[in-house]
Amino acid sequence: MNENDITIQDDGVETTEHHQRMRLALDLALEAHSVGEVPVGCVFVYKHTGKVIGQGRNRTNESLNGTRHAEFEGIDMILSQEEYRTQAQDPSKDFWKDVILYVTIEPCVMCASALRQLGIGQVYFGAGNDRFGGNGSVFHIHTDCNLPHSTYPSEGGYFRGEAIIVLRKFYVGENSHAPDPKKKKHRVLKEDV
Repeated sequence: MNENDITIQDDGVETTEHHQRMRLALDLALEAHSVGEVPVGCVFVYKHTGKVIGQGRNRTNESLNGTRHAEFEGIDMILSQEEYRTQAQDPSKDFWKDVILYVTIEPCVMCASALRQLGIGQVYFGAGNDRFGGNGSVFHIHTDCNLPHSTYPSEGGYFRGEAIIVLRKFYVGENSHAPDPKKKKHRVLKEDV
């Protein structure tokens, strides 16, 4: 924790502002799970005000569009607001450098690339993405010097266990939207992380 972190008391437990923002993202992941989506949620925070300016959860099954990841939903929410859209479209403003993303699961390769192209300021995530991670688990899109656009710092581990449990709950069940769904035999939810 650095000197810029704000400490908040939550039921007697000291947490940082990072934890508070990640808790909001986890709530969105739980909402996604409740409607049969892969449970990933995120919030975007504007550094200058500390205000949440965008949020999203996966909507790939609902929209039948594989690109509707939580991050893209949040970006679209930001761009739907006139004050932020104007700043984001003005290259002299460098708007995205002042935006922090909190996401429950490490951004996939597609999302990590989009965040890099935008010039996001910082990413905090809960659990790593061992299959498609773009911020260090599989690929290092956020820091690869061979790629165009600015790199961005990324840090994981915030509510990691909770993010993993929600994912496991989803994957133990059936995904009726998956191609050729297969019955899962005797899958049991492991609650230890």
